Amino acid sequence: MIYGRCAACKNQRRRCPPDCIFFPYFPPNDPQRFAFVHRIYGGSNVGKKLQQLPHYVREEAANNLYLEAKCRIQDPVYGCVGIISKLYQQIHDTQIELAKIQTQIAFHKLQNPQFQAEKSNFNVESNLNSLPPQSNNSMGQFQWPSQATNWFN
Repeated sequence: MIYGRCAACKNQRRRCPPDCIFFPYFPPNDPQRFAFVHRIYGGSNVGKKLQQLPHYVREEAANNLYLEAKCRIQDPVYGCVGIISKLYQQIHDTQIELAKIQTQIAFHKLQNPQFQAEKSNFNVESNLNSLPPQSNNSMGQFQWPSQATNWFN
């Protein structure tokens, strides 16, 4: 049993029937949701559209109608397309910025050829061979290196 009128029935000032098509998708605690949809599409058109759809897609359809109506009210000329075009523009700007940064990285790598040589000559075995030899007296004893070894060159 429905204990209150849905936002659609409140907006249209009518009694909410027990099998109201709007109640699950336009709850009484969010009247602005139906007001946006009603302003753009009209209440009877939304009701007809929801009745034509299968039950399992009605919630998604109501959410999409609300989102599109809200976007259309905020931007009457472009609506959702305005948001999409802004996002495409942001992607394009970010791709350009990424290309510039990649070009700068390549330029700096060409300016510092020794950086590439040091990076390519780095391997674990050659660095392990530069460590001072340790005696196998005891597993738990630590020995200080006898000479100052520069391990990081």
